[in-house]
Amino acid sequence: MVLLHIRVTTFKSKVMSLLLQLILKQISMYNTLEGQIALVTGGTKGIGKAIVAKLSDLGAQVIVTARSEPKVKVGSHFIQADHSLPESAEIIAREILEKYGKIDIIVNNAGANLSPGGGYNTLLDEHWNTEFQLNLMAAVRINKALLPTMIAQNSGVIINISTGAAKQPIWDLTMSYSAAKAALNAYSKALASEVGTKGIRVNVVAPGVVKTPLMEEFIENIAKTSNITVDQAYQSMMDKVGNVPLSRMAEPEDIANIVGFLVSSDAHYITGAIYSVDGGALPVI
Repeated sequence: MVLLHIRVTTFKSKVMSLLLQLILKQISMYNTLEGQIALVTGGTKGIGKAIVAKLSDLGAQVIVTARSEPKVKVGSHFIQADHSLPESAEIIAREILEKYGKIDIIVNNAGANLSPGGGYNTLLDEHWNTEFQLNLMAAVRINKALLPTMIAQNSGVIINISTGAAKQPIWDLTMSYSAAKAALNAYSKALASEVGTKGIRVNVVAPGVVKTPLMEEFIENIAKTSNITVDQAYQSMMDKVGNVPLSRMAEPEDIANIVGFLVSSDAHYITGAIYSVDGGALPVI
């Protein structure tokens, strides 16, 4: 009986050990970014916040930037920064490298359509400058500040968040914003060609209409300026975007999921690409 008890106990111990190994293996499959350092700009709300959560779930330490410090902690480390200011990029890069010594992933998410609608005649030089500073140059500067470190590592991934409106601009809503993001697309393609031989991948994610606090505020502003209800403004927005086969706005997590894939080793042969995440709205092949 004693011998039988010992054998049963030993068997149970081996089973528990195998189960533990299996569980750890499953966990490691999901923590594909373990040990990696990621930067997500504009990461405290909406799409950015969802991307931070996704990369954190995958095991990365995520540095987050935004103009205002969040009330609830987001990511591993926060840096307050206004990305429309040229000096912000060097300040951010210096703090990251002093604290972590490396950078593996950059997600340039900071950006917004800040100009008034109405077409070419309502847009002043200052509106155009604002859009290009925030939606193009912010990414250009961050990448320039951190790329030397990625090149020295011979590895890195950059994701620039664009918009479907770069390919399908809405003249009375997104003219200057679309132009800035179209420039970001072209820059990203050129950069991918330049740094590919140095082990660095560069891709673009182009969302359609996404249900974020910023989008809700944008729709409310349309309602107010057009003297219509919020529901009417929402429908007007969807009409301008065009037919969305999936019949809804995207959730921030829809965008975060594709970013999570593109920064992982599963996407190691993908660079210079633009991924439209718009529910099928873009009417081009």
